[in-house]
Amino acid sequence: MAIVTKEGARAIGDVVANCSVDVCACYPITPTTHLTEELAKLYADGKIPQYITVESEFAAISALVGASATGARSFTTTGGQGLLLMHEVLFSASGMRLPIVMVVGNRAVSSPLNIWNDEQDTISQRDAGWIQIYCRNNQEAVDSVPQAFYISEKTLLPVMVCMDGHFLTHAVEQIDIPEKHLVDEFLPKFNPQVKLDPTAPVSLGVYANPTHYQMFREDVHKDFIESKKIILEVGEKFGKIFGRKYGLVSGYKCSDADRIIVGLGSVMDNVINAVDQLRKKGEKVGALHLRVFRPFPEEELRKVLAGKKVGVLERDISPGASAPVYTEINEALNGTNSVISSFYGGLGGRGIKTDEISSMFEKMKAGKPLKEWIAQKSVSSMNVGC
Repeated sequence: MAIVTKEGARAIGDVVANCSVDVCACYPITPTTHLTEELAKLYADGKIPQYITVESEFAAISALVGASATGARSFTTTGGQGLLLMHEVLFSASGMRLPIVMVVGNRAVSSPLNIWNDEQDTISQRDAGWIQIYCRNNQEAVDSVPQAFYISEKTLLPVMVCMDGHFLTHAVEQIDIPEKHLVDEFLPKFNPQVKLDPTAPVSLGVYANPTHYQMFREDVHKDFIESKKIILEVGEKFGKIFGRKYGLVSGYKCSDADRIIVGLGSVMDNVINAVDQLRKKGEKVGALHLRVFRPFPEEELRKVLAGKKVGVLERDISPGASAPVYTEINEALNGTNSVISSFYGGLGGRGIKTDEISSMFEKMKAGKPLKEWIAQKSVSSMNVGC
């Protein structure tokens, strides 16, 4: 064990180095600037072989497409507008089946300009072909990085490890950093069967006409579905070596609960606190952390949530439509007699307090599906941004 007291973003840098990464390419953006600084320092100290200083996030992910195509274990980090600037190349990376790993410090998207946390950035990229892992705390974030490399190199699909900006990236706490000799035991060396090599020329990411293009997309979709098994296998293996097991979802007091709140990321710690408080009053409530959003764990959700009163808490929004995570959970639970409510808010860093979560549980008692903002606009902001 290597328990250190460290900021979440900088702890990620340590575990990236312990994963024997070959190439990092980064452009600093809040809230992951400290991680890019840490990676640059590790490169200067000789612990990372190559660190590419680029002029934009688009260039960072483009550089890693090239690096990964040659067989290099590749890593980057970004958040908010930086992730959006990568949008075009995210599809290229997944379509070329390149196992790139990226840590996203989740951040609100402009405009108006906001550097604080919500999950609009990664949720907006849910169809880009990247596996998405959401972390409830910094220990989960650190542990998810070696798993992400294993999963991506086994499935040949890129992986995003999503950690809440500021709430996690800037939080200083005790973290057990997976030590290098144990990571070496856990994570196999990356040796792709197909890579760019001047001694054995091949082409990657070539043109596909209408006859063949759909076949490639079908393959990506099929392998995404099958990747659930690999994610579970990797989580089991990680647990055997490090003592912390991971899956697609993580339930808390759900077995006998009549009301369960489901959500992503660090807000679920507050949900768990609310559950503990309400349990002391005799209320049968539970929490379910949706750790993996892509591939979407439909079967696992049905197993836990069928027939329950379900509240989907999410810090994102799809203007003009239902909230994105709610929409997918609603579809997954079709025909199960579950009553599903949608609570959305906490945007731009607005906190979601335990008493607000307790209020959600109270509203769910009526057994009627709800769709509502967690906190309405304040009077002072009503007429801003017409």
